[in-house]
Amino acid sequence: MLKEFREFAMKGNVVDLAVGVIIGAAFGAIVTSLVGDIIMPIVGAITGGLDFSNYFTGLSKAVTATNLADAKKQGAVLAWGNFLTLTINFTIIAFVLFVVIRLMNQLKRRDEAAAAVPPKPTRQEELLTEIRDLLKKA
Repeated sequence: MLKEFREFAMKGNVVDLAVGVIIGAAFGAIVTSLVGDIIMPIVGAITGGLDFSNYFTGLSKAVTATNLADAKKQGAVLAWGNFLTLTINFTIIAFVLFVVIRLMNQLKRRDEAAAAVPPKPTRQEELLTEIRDLLKKA
């Protein structure tokens, strides 16, 4: 059983998937930083210093705190600012993946187009074709 598991775990697809998950997690951290440290502060500056990650709506009268962490301790809250930030993260990740896949498809199409065009015959092949055609006429 251990041998079968080792064979399964070492198959190319499983290893490729593991590498993809690790790289995806690292990419997610980069995008989170991009949104939280660069994009949202710019949006906040444009909108007058708003911090979207701290926007929430209390769902009970017991919630009187002004920041999200304290408000969650007091009761149920609708953290729509955090949701907005995560939605922007998702949109950026989806757009970057779209661009990467689009570029990969363009390269694939270019390779397929290059493979579809037959190579130009060599000088020797051209001469042999001319000789064949002359022999057909004779």
